[in-house]
Amino acid sequence: MADYQAPLRDMRFVLNEVFDASALWASLPRVAEHVDPETADAILEEAGKISSGVLAPLNREGDEQGCKWNDGEVTSPDGFKEAYQTIVEGGWNGLGGNPDFGGMGMPKTLVAQFEEMMQGANMAFGLAPMLTAGACLALDAHGSDELKEKYLPNMYSGVWSGAMDLTEPHAGTDLGIIRTKAEPNDDGSFSVTGTKIFITWGEHDMAENIVHLVLAKLPDAPKGPKGISMFLVPKFPVNEDGSLGERNSFSCGSLEKKMGIKGSATCVMNFDGAKGWLVGEENKGLAAMFTMMNYERLGVGIQGIGAAEASLQSAREYALDRIQSRAPTGAQQPEKAADPILVHPDVRRMLLTMKGYVEGGRTFSTYVAQWLDIAKYAEDDERRKHAEGMVALLTPVAKAFLTDRGLDACIMGQQVFGGHGFIREWGQEQLVRDCRITQIYEGTNGIQALDLMGRKVVGTQGKLYELFAQDVANFLEANSGDEYLRPFLEPLAAAVERLDDVTEHVIKQAGDNPDAVGAASVDYLDLFGLTALGYMWAKIVKAAAPQAEADTSGFYSGKLKTARFYFDRLLPKTVSLAEGIRSGSDSMMALTAEEF
Repeated sequence: MADYQAPLRDMRFVLNEVFDASALWASLPRVAEHVDPETADAILEEAGKISSGVLAPLNREGDEQGCKWNDGEVTSPDGFKEAYQTIVEGGWNGLGGNPDFGGMGMPKTLVAQFEEMMQGANMAFGLAPMLTAGACLALDAHGSDELKEKYLPNMYSGVWSGAMDLTEPHAGTDLGIIRTKAEPNDDGSFSVTGTKIFITWGEHDMAENIVHLVLAKLPDAPKGPKGISMFLVPKFPVNEDGSLGERNSFSCGSLEKKMGIKGSATCVMNFDGAKGWLVGEENKGLAAMFTMMNYERLGVGIQGIGAAEASLQSAREYALDRIQSRAPTGAQQPEKAADPILVHPDVRRMLLTMKGYVEGGRTFSTYVAQWLDIAKYAEDDERRKHAEGMVALLTPVAKAFLTDRGLDACIMGQQVFGGHGFIREWGQEQLVRDCRITQIYEGTNGIQALDLMGRKVVGTQGKLYELFAQDVANFLEANSGDEYLRPFLEPLAAAVERLDDVTEHVIKQAGDNPDAVGAASVDYLDLFGLTALGYMWAKIVKAAAPQAEADTSGFYSGKLKTARFYFDRLLPKTVSLAEGIRSGSDSMMALTAEEF
């Protein structure tokens, strides 16, 4: 198993050469005062050292040891507590946080690179800072000044961690039917009672306090999702002088026994009249929670990329080292008993597919992060609203497509190893197990596809989709005379036209057929994702081609050849997806329950 190495060269290429991130940051005054190219590069370098040198070595041991539960107390795997302190001491918990409360104020385009390194090195550990960042985001956007001043500085510093408590045993996707209750107290606080499940790092020993954001219903709340409120419920309430009070009345009832991410604590949390405080308005908790969802869902997509990158690194090294049989064209290393398996077309197919998805996916996640930065920081209303529309449209694609392809890549990496890929010591089977959850949590990928197709496309009659289509059209027009890009522009334009046609087709179908959206949604998201990555690879070609001839490292020429593979072998999958979508819902809905 290759030691994980942060892909800093490619991250710098994406940030600086594909997107010119420094120009974006300079156009956003609230970002420009906190980051410049030198600061960003120093952050990347240090993040790479921590991810490769501190987090990655704990990954396998954390998986084998797991978290331990004892009478409500949870102990993290050996080394996790010390690694968490390294994160805390470096200020990494508050990298993207509000500077008014001790955060560093870094843009998401930069934070996304750190997130990928951390998740690729050790996904189970990386969930702790990830959940804290999400809780901070929701609290910063919706909490009262008093709550923000009391909790955010210690959460940004990492002295306290955060957790998000949404799911209940009977309520996952349909949060409108949650049963957790919040009764008002005379002092303005609330007593929260109920059970939450699947709470990531809901209890642990790495931070001195854990701040839970809990969805619950007030006694007179309307039925359904319009009756949900959000409450801040700390493990230890904070006294007026900033000290911690007595432990709140909730506890971890058990830890889930899971397929993967065994190094993280996935908790059942039991609240028994726990003291909490309202975050935001009454009955507006779901909207408050969704403030952080775009960031968290992109973060999960980034987890898929991180796991796939780790798998690719190991598979590439193994393919160069493992010798089996001779190349179809004759012996490449006649002095050895056989040639490295890299000479075989099928091994190259797998590695190039992984490379196409990983490097294209990294570019796409940065593209989405760019729109998040503009939506959050732009001072021009029109620019900000345009970015908000792009974020709404692209978020389900980033979450679902990148995690679906992330698992595909991990399985391919396992396959490159053959029988060794199935064996514990090589690490590939852990990546498969860990990556699998990314398709499920933060909204299953089927739900993401329904959100994209139903709410974002059909629900707006294609208006949000047109924002993306126009962005690609602008790129095609602006680069129509680029000799390097010419072989890529025509197939990209064809893929976008295919996506245009299918979009219009489903919008028309949906008017008469209630099943049309659900029947088309998953294939449509894949079609959209493949096209979007085609757009990203065209951007990569534009940045790499002028440098390729003089480059002796093979970095830029490798980009051009991988782009050619993507356009030859992966983008054509859009043809079959489009045909499947056009077939409609009849065959999907034809069987009776008994016939299943």
